[in-house]
Amino acid sequence: MIGALVETLRPRQWTKNLLLFVGPIFAQQLGDPVVLVRAGAGVVVFSLLSGSVYLLNDLMDVEADRQHPKKSRRPIASGRLPVAAAWTALPLLLAGVAAASWWLGRPFAIVAGIYLASNLAYSFWLKHHVILDVFMIALGFVLRAIAGVELVRAVSPSVLLSPWLLVCTFFGALFLAVSKRRRELINAGASASGQRAVLSLYTPELLEVMLTTSATCTLLAYALYTMWPTTVAKFHTEALLYTVPIVSYGVFRYLHLVRVSETSEDPSAVLLTDRPVQATVLLFLAVVGWILYAGR
Repeated sequence: MIGALVETLRPRQWTKNLLLFVGPIFAQQLGDPVVLVRAGAGVVVFSLLSGSVYLLNDLMDVEADRQHPKKSRRPIASGRLPVAAAWTALPLLLAGVAAASWWLGRPFAIVAGIYLASNLAYSFWLKHHVILDVFMIALGFVLRAIAGVELVRAVSPSVLLSPWLLVCTFFGALFLAVSKRRRELINAGASASGQRAVLSLYTPELLEVMLTTSATCTLLAYALYTMWPTTVAKFHTEALLYTVPIVSYGVFRYLHLVRVSETSEDPSAVLLTDRPVQATVLLFLAVVGWILYAGR
């Protein structure tokens, strides 16, 4: 039963929480061991928190999941994890998350609380509302980015929350969320409404427009960030502009996968299995690390 519970927490999805390291990276604080430990602890906390949300979603969607060709194999839907046991584990997990969040600081705990509240709103209401559902998914990524900055601010109060971090994260996450909906709609076919009610409110044409718009905004926002006067003044270089082609390739590669691969329904699976995407992420981190840290 423990194995089934851990599977329900979706360890494979925890790669999303590495977004908490974006704040420390661009604040040029990765050389501080205290910041590294706090960021690592923050990733663990958000992994357990997001896992608790997945647990709740599976409890709420158990009947719909049983109609899905893949989701029917999930522990709760398949019966490997009894519903009663899942409901018992949920408050225990949330209590541990609350204690760890408070230990990391009041601002971080507040962001974690907002993340939980927004996900509860999504689970009980907003996931059934077209467009708002993908906006709420994007909000979850933005809150992760904010949490990462708050972890740094507790050590270095002079670090500011960049509006560009919020803009780039929002549009990038919106792009992934819309990609997920488009692939879900295509994979589900005629049974779309039975698997996820909101899918019946989308059309391929609407999702195509949203996908193109969010991808364009992601690239424009990041490109503008790299050449913005405040960015150049902060890092004393314009070299971040050279990372724009790397980001562009990553976005276009993902657009390609959305159209040809059934696995693009799960962004985390793409990150863990697609070699070009993995290489793009590693190259981006290496170049950004060299630009921000080599000349210090």
